[in-house]
Amino acid sequence: MNSVSAPMFHTSEEGLVLASASPRRRELLESLGIQLQIMPSRVDESPLEDEEPAAHVIRLSREKAQEVASRPDAEGRWFLGSDTIVVQDGHLLGKPCDASQAEDMLRMLSGRTHQVYSGYAIHDRKKGQCTTGSVCTRVRLRQLTGAEIAGYIASGEPLDKAGAYAIQGLASYMVSNISGSYTNVVGLPLAEVVDVLLGLGAIALPPQHSARENQVSDLSP
Repeated sequence: MNSVSAPMFHTSEEGLVLASASPRRRELLESLGIQLQIMPSRVDESPLEDEEPAAHVIRLSREKAQEVASRPDAEGRWFLGSDTIVVQDGHLLGKPCDASQAEDMLRMLSGRTHQVYSGYAIHDRKKGQCTTGSVCTRVRLRQLTGAEIAGYIASGEPLDKAGAYAIQGLASYMVSNISGSYTNVVGLPLAEVVDVLLGLGAIALPPQHSARENQVSDLSP
């Protein structure tokens, strides 16, 4: 018999919109029971000249959230934008445009430690306020052979991933060490985003969870 777990969080009836087409971000949020509308942004993701990684992902996250919130047909109060970038030797590595660029990225990352930055922005359309932040995770890949890189590219997985790899996918075996948030590498720093959503009132613990918390507190010495 299959058991169905209760959702961890309830979403406000005023509505939460994810300004991203990323199935990974959607899955991370929905795994907690958070209900979303999906409206991908149309923001140009090109970096500005001399833009630092954290500033880059925060700017794009904010622009994505606000661009979707500005649409007349968009329903909801809170709009969540996010952006992820891989950084190696000062180079910002986004999604590869083709197999050749994916190979270049993977060879650059092979056997070395790099940084993954994810930004987030929650725009409250009712108040006209935007809360932003970013998280950095250090990731080390094992030394990859040419055959491994070719085989991974042939799978098609790297072509829509920042840095040309997916830590939650086939590339999971390539990661020899990680320091920091795992979900940040997947595409959304979940702990930080949930904290902000709770603080804004966009999500909340179900009443039964709060009742259990009170029972535990009553039992404490």
